[in-house]
Amino acid sequence: MTTAHEAPATPEGAESIVGAATGLLDAYAPGDARFFASPTRTLLAHGTRVEVPHDERPLPVRVAETFDVQRRAGNLAPMVVGAVPFDRAAPARLAVPEVAHWATALRQDPLIALPAPAPHTSGWEVTPVPAPEEYAASVAAAVRRMKAGEFAKVVLARTLELRSAQALDIPAMLQRLARRDPAGYTFAVPSGPGRTLLGASPELLVSRRGTTLIANPLAGSTPRSADLAEDVRRAAALLESAKDLHEHAVVIEAVREALSPYCAELHVPAQPTLIRTATMWHLSTTVTGTLRQPAVSALELAYAMHPTPAVGGTPTATAREVIRELEPFDRGLYTGMVGWGDAEGDGEWVVTIRCAEAERNSLRLYAGAGVVADSSPAAETAETGAKFRTFLDAVGVER
Repeated sequence: MTTAHEAPATPEGAESIVGAATGLLDAYAPGDARFFASPTRTLLAHGTRVEVPHDERPLPVRVAETFDVQRRAGNLAPMVVGAVPFDRAAPARLAVPEVAHWATALRQDPLIALPAPAPHTSGWEVTPVPAPEEYAASVAAAVRRMKAGEFAKVVLARTLELRSAQALDIPAMLQRLARRDPAGYTFAVPSGPGRTLLGASPELLVSRRGTTLIANPLAGSTPRSADLAEDVRRAAALLESAKDLHEHAVVIEAVREALSPYCAELHVPAQPTLIRTATMWHLSTTVTGTLRQPAVSALELAYAMHPTPAVGGTPTATAREVIRELEPFDRGLYTGMVGWGDAEGDGEWVVTIRCAEAERNSLRLYAGAGVVADSSPAAETAETGAKFRTFLDAVGVER
């Protein structure tokens, strides 16, 4: 394990002994700790040297200035960890930690196969916001507007507000999320005084290591089935769904347009593949590239793409207006990005989905669906319900 001054930029610099990655997971406690696990490494950061300031300047500029100040103060290898909101004008929750501990990926640690602790909180009071029928009506309204030619796609979200008489066991929730999908991206970071953002995202916005970048946009999905034959049928149907393939193509083109100016080479596969989580199948495309200018950071690349049509829609400005009109809540950090970046420009930023915000004895869960002209209100409502399952399972809610 290493201090923030020595934090490794590559997995090779992290501990690879058995139990190192799960040890960081076990050591997480809410408050001033920040946990992030990816398919390549595991990070647990403690303390806050400084928070990235909020002003009118672009976020990458503010982070670069924060790094400069840190280096002049003697922090030779500064990094930031935290979350960025959906609305680029809203304050980010990024901080330079006092200490950073690293290990290899959770999926490489044999101890990740051990069962997670059972959820201790029970008797949840669950309130959907909006109600499912109201959400379906919003989807129908958006479909009518798209058929009239007003816009091409919008991602509409809904929430579940969970309240318990008992105190929340956030570390146990994180354990259940991480052990259920150890090959994904699991996170828990402060989101405000007394609040924690935690989740298990399947979607890499962008990572950078040296001059190599990887992006893995997801768009187009279907719920898994407990029946193997039905599960395979659903996966095959997703690969042939004209509606989902169109939705995916829109996102891939936006990613291509955002990344091309930064790349000497950019490889975008012609057809998507499938990835699965415990609850969903997703259409997936892995985009790889070589940077034209090595000084471009992972955060700059992520900021250039954020938010993609996978979480907003297209055209971007119109989709944001529709979201403001039809969603009866502020997204906050949901559909933003969460991860880490260092002063050398390396980092990993994932899309903040399959997540919840915890505060005292309450949780707010978020889930959304991409709505296009061919969308069915009932199907999109069912899709968001399936996406809630990731977090509902982590807290022991049966629905």
